Amino acid sequence: MRKNKKLVCQLILGGGTSVTCPGFEGIGDNSAESSYYTWVDQHNTLGLGENVPVSTANLNDGFVALKDGQMVMLRIPYPLGFYAKGLDGRIDDPNAGWKGRGLWASSGDRVPWLMEGGKGSKPRLAHVQLRPDPLAH
Repeated sequence: MRKNKKLVCQLILGGGTSVTCPGFEGIGDNSAESSYYTWVDQHNTLGLGENVPVSTANLNDGFVALKDGQMVMLRIPYPLGFYAKGLDGRIDDPNAGWKGRGLWASSGDRVPWLMEGGKGSKPRLAHVQLRPDPLAH
């Protein structure tokens, strides 16, 4: 670990190279980010390319992906407090472009009654899709 309080999380790549993830600064020498799971998108299901590592970024309400040496933050805007416990990519229609593929993740906080919705709230499933540009149909 680095001792400059900028460590958030580190994704270790092949060959021992590490990349610091974006997000909250560390608390003392510890990491403030609580990434629960890391997965490699081998088949470009998310739309960032093949073999892109994706990690849960639970204190940032979403995911962080490593694309071309840069960390890309993917936030889930609703429900507030999204806490990913797992993720996987899926291609439903390879001929449909970005509409036929995406990342699926479950939100499974230990205390769902503290999530948006309050008492009785249940874990939720999110489907993340990336458009190639903002006006893509």
